[in-house]
Amino acid sequence: MRKKRLPIGIEFYKEMVDKSYYYVDKTLMVKDILDKGGKVNLFTRPRRFGKTLALQMLRTFFECEVDADGAMIDNSRYFEGTKLQQAGQEYMSHMGQYPVISLSLKSAKQPDFKMAYDRLKEVISEEYQRHRYLLEASSMTERDRQTYEALMECNVGPGNFATSLLFLSKCLKSYHKRNVIIFIDEYDVPLENAYFRGFYDEMMDFTRSLFESALKTNDCLEFAVITGCLRISRESIFTGLNNLKVLSVLDESFAEYFGFTQKDVEAILEYYGISDRREEVKRWYDGYLFGKTEVYNPWSVINYVDDIISLNTEFPKPYWSNTSSNSIVRELVDGADNTVKSELEELIAGGVIEKQVHEDITYGEVYKSQDNLWNFLFFTGYLKVVSRRLEENIIYLTLTIPNAEICYIYQNTIREWFAERQKGFDSAPFYEGMRVGDCRRMEDFICGQLSGSISYFDNAESFYHGYLFGLLGGLDGYKINSNRERGNGRPDLVLEPHDPRQPAIIIEIKRTNKFGLMEQLCEEALEQIEERDYTSELFEYGYQKIFKYGFCFCKKRCMVKLAQTESI
Repeated sequence: MRKKRLPIGIEFYKEMVDKSYYYVDKTLMVKDILDKGGKVNLFTRPRRFGKTLALQMLRTFFECEVDADGAMIDNSRYFEGTKLQQAGQEYMSHMGQYPVISLSLKSAKQPDFKMAYDRLKEVISEEYQRHRYLLEASSMTERDRQTYEALMECNVGPGNFATSLLFLSKCLKSYHKRNVIIFIDEYDVPLENAYFRGFYDEMMDFTRSLFESALKTNDCLEFAVITGCLRISRESIFTGLNNLKVLSVLDESFAEYFGFTQKDVEAILEYYGISDRREEVKRWYDGYLFGKTEVYNPWSVINYVDDIISLNTEFPKPYWSNTSSNSIVRELVDGADNTVKSELEELIAGGVIEKQVHEDITYGEVYKSQDNLWNFLFFTGYLKVVSRRLEENIIYLTLTIPNAEICYIYQNTIREWFAERQKGFDSAPFYEGMRVGDCRRMEDFICGQLSGSISYFDNAESFYHGYLFGLLGGLDGYKINSNRERGNGRPDLVLEPHDPRQPAIIIEIKRTNKFGLMEQLCEEALEQIEERDYTSELFEYGYQKIFKYGFCFCKKRCMVKLAQTESI
């Protein structure tokens, strides 16, 4: 039997069902909304964890959908055989009973306020056009009809747009005789964009007015569901919104509806015949904890499974790093003081850090302290909670890196930062020391560079190899070979001078986690060069002098030993 396609990039619930994509049934979210939901529900989850698809499913279920001619659309087939249908008629009786306002703000990423504001107007205008059947209602007054048309055509000022969702709610209730449900997806994207672009206050003022009128003073509201990546403080955007129920990654309620559970992932792997990949998937894409529920990154799991069954790859990849903004990690690394560097080193080594929770922050406050940055990383998926404790009414979280995919993001960010930092050093002392055999000068230079770095490489000889290879790239007059076979083996680095009167150079690298072993390992590196006859080919080329260097690294320290050989 032909397997269902994987829904990569599919965010519309109807499309998921119509085109028979593999769908992890999350329809019981409807039941929990009806049983446990508040008047205004704000779900904060990391990017690519199924927020848009969840809202599209809720809309398909609840909406009393009307086509352009005003005829009712029957969406019951989209829930046949689902877990929700099995929950009983008590819940299914709500299907198709409510007018719905549905907005996605994820496209408001323009470079200035006017363009971003115009895009938000277009989004609202499109929702007015979707409900243009209201213009044919006999109950609509001429004045309301004119206002509706003006909003639909974007021919009104900011004041009218600030209350546009309230006005549309009233029109919908008048027509359907039922209160309205409002869905707003990625509500914080315009605010995040505005902060980085420099017009945060203007965007804050507009969105505050828009949300207040729709969610606080709206007598026509049945309930609302809002999604975003970060909770914004009540004082900044949800001023006085006492009916707001925030459901973050710290809450157990609704935890299983965003992301894949262990059971979900096992079912996917079994369906596509790759259950033997279970441990690999767990190591790379599991590790999130929403409330007390273990959660996998759904975007990464779907892409991984698709690549494996399509034979595009044999190994896991960091799919999430290519879709999410990792600038926040870079900000943390760029501004890292010694404490933050130590904390990053601890995390990447598989350890934990403890931080106070700050849920109510604004984008303007994120960069004011390192603690706020850590909190942002936690709520946006770059850290997970291991445990929590309460002290003097303050919650403290013990945090760690969720999985190999996120660890890769940290490592890659640090690697890029370190490479850029290297460019700021004058490497001439190191090069001169290498040409004349001055080991102390080379040691001082390398230790100076590493002392201000962030170590994730304490157990990775490959990092030190890559570091030296990059450092030597600026050495004029030499050809550099890395791990090229010579004699009876492969020396780590060989430098062949263009001028045969200059010394050729062979470097063998060792690493240890004990400072007391560094000298011994340097000697072992020199013995390896000799025993495996790495010099013979260089003498055959006609080089008269060869410097053999044994390098040993221990965390942020380096020791260099020299043995010199000249042809007879």
